[in-house]
Amino acid sequence: MKKNFTLPAGIISVLTILLFAISCRKEGPRFCACNPNDIVITQSVFATGLNNPRGLKFGPDGNLYVAEGGVGGTDSTIGLCDQVPDAGPYKGSDTGARISMIDRWGVRSTVVDKIPSSTTSPEVGSFVSGVADVAFIGHTLYGLLAGAGCSHGVPDYPNGIFRVNKNKTWALIDDLSAFYKSHPVKNPNPGDFEPDGTTYSMISLGDRLFSVEPNHGELDEMSLDGSIHRIIDISATFGHIVPTAMTFHDGNFYVGNLDVFPATGNSAIYKITPQGNISTYATGFNMVLGVQFDLLGGLYVLESTTGNPFPTPGTGDVIRIDRDGSRMTIASKLNLATAMTFGPDEKLYISDWGFGGAPGMGQIVQVDLTCAKSHGFKKSTGNVN
Repeated sequence: MKKNFTLPAGIISVLTILLFAISCRKEGPRFCACNPNDIVITQSVFATGLNNPRGLKFGPDGNLYVAEGGVGGTDSTIGLCDQVPDAGPYKGSDTGARISMIDRWGVRSTVVDKIPSSTTSPEVGSFVSGVADVAFIGHTLYGLLAGAGCSHGVPDYPNGIFRVNKNKTWALIDDLSAFYKSHPVKNPNPGDFEPDGTTYSMISLGDRLFSVEPNHGELDEMSLDGSIHRIIDISATFGHIVPTAMTFHDGNFYVGNLDVFPATGNSAIYKITPQGNISTYATGFNMVLGVQFDLLGGLYVLESTTGNPFPTPGTGDVIRIDRDGSRMTIASKLNLATAMTFGPDEKLYISDWGFGGAPGMGQIVQVDLTCAKSHGFKKSTGNVN
């Protein structure tokens, strides 16, 4: 059952909540050895000045790297190529997106810019796409480009995976636009079809990258030599459910879906094996755009909007589902949040105002779970009840 709380605007809110039946182990999070009645959650703004922030990851240097959709564009490709039926026609730019780095003090700096960005038609909200996510392999940063391709008003660049070079330039290494066009899924939605795709999330495992494409409905594997392999066509099993967020836990992929509009609370989390077998893991969510696990095996689900059939600022939340199935809200009042990640400090970082806001309006929200009656956290090998 969800436990809701209200955050007063413009201030940090500290709220005491009860964690139900959390099973503790030696390497558990900082709140692990705390009496459940003493656990508090602090939700605050960590960084500002972002342009439609999307996927985010901590790098090997301990800093936070944030993909940004950017500021969109004004270039049209009508007459040059097929346009997107519902969300189009797009208008694009070769240089409107970037990747930012946030240091430990919340100060933003640009890692790489001049990356394509595009904007949907005003009829569907003028939503912006550009860099959708980031991931590291070793010390090398990779970006997921989702705002390019001729159907997005950017004929000079396809959607795909790019490497960020040390001289702050970028180079495309995997052409996802070409792959999508040559490997169609079984059940696309003709009225909402994106020829170049709108790939949403990306993770790295070893020397491989993995991405989820929501418009076509697929999970793909990309190598650094440019080869691409489809793990599963999700549309073949579930139809057009718009899979978005992804994480990897205990040897399997876990994928959440946005669902179609108007949303009716039918978003879910799906478990996908490396062999491409899919099953439903958890249900009863709305507009899922983030999925993470904590060190205890608790599942965190980011709902970009709750209680509304269309995207609505101020209604997003994060739900934690314990291993026994109990649920609680650990963050709320989020504004069109688009992604989340855990930091090395065990705090949760969320991309807020990830779409629908003015340039510079994007921010990173930090959520900290701590113990009210302890100056230090002792590791526990028993259960917290």
